[in-house]
Amino acid sequence: MTSNSEVSHSSSSSSSSTANTIDRSKLEEFMMKAVGDMASSLGAMMIILGDRLGLYKAMAKSGPITSEELSTQTNTAERYIREWLASQAAAGYITFNSKDKTFSLSPENAMVLANEDSPAFILGSSNSAFGI
Repeated sequence: MTSNSEVSHSSSSSSSSTANTIDRSKLEEFMMKAVGDMASSLGAMMIILGDRLGLYKAMAKSGPITSEELSTQTNTAERYIREWLASQAAAGYITFNSKDKTFSLSPENAMVLANEDSPAFILGSSNSAFGI
């Protein structure tokens, strides 16, 4: 019998079976790390996309903006911009106002994501860091 913290794993790659004892807490810890790393990578790609398409800069200049307005200003497809805005709002990079269906980039976040003259601007280095 295995305890709650251990899982028995059988492998039958050959005629004999081998039993390995898996530490459930180590398994769960590594799974959370792997999922976190994947989420971080996807989040980074969304940030680079926002930079490359000029989405953050357009938002910083415009103030509250709808997906339609942002797609027009950046000459991009509204459906994809709507998805990008939703992901950025869910991640806490921008805010969503449900009353007027607009998205906003705070002045603080604009310093990091849109203002190339800001000492806090990070995107110039991210493109080289990701080899993109």
